[in-house]
Amino acid sequence: MSKITEQPIPQGKYLPAVRHADFIYTSGMTPRKAGNLLYSGKIRVTDKTESHKDAVRLATFNALTAAQDCLNEGERISLILQLNVFLNAEEGFTAHAKIADYASEVLIEKLGANCIGSRAAVGVASLPSNAPVEITLIAKVIQ
Repeated sequence: MSKITEQPIPQGKYLPAVRHADFIYTSGMTPRKAGNLLYSGKIRVTDKTESHKDAVRLATFNALTAAQDCLNEGERISLILQLNVFLNAEEGFTAHAKIADYASEVLIEKLGANCIGSRAAVGVASLPSNAPVEITLIAKVIQ
């Protein structure tokens, strides 16, 4: 597979993704482009879920891009074994699954309808650089 030119830029001392055999593990990806955080802030109870759609989609795309960069010629990702969606949410927020669906939608668009195995949507007190979302993936590779 040809390398995607705009790889996520690590914000610390780690790799965007690492491969072991036929499995790819991504680092946490936030909604950044060219290393710049495009969305920030806590997800509020009063926010409409769709107001966070673009941030979640960008973070998910970054994770998928990092994973795809680990592929060799003729390989593809067949399944997302684990999708983790961490949300920088204020206390009392309960629509985690609805916001995580935006991440699922990106993967379904790129990989097909049955591409997601398990998923976790987790509210946290904070995320790096005050990002609203952080995404990690574990992907299965096939020829």
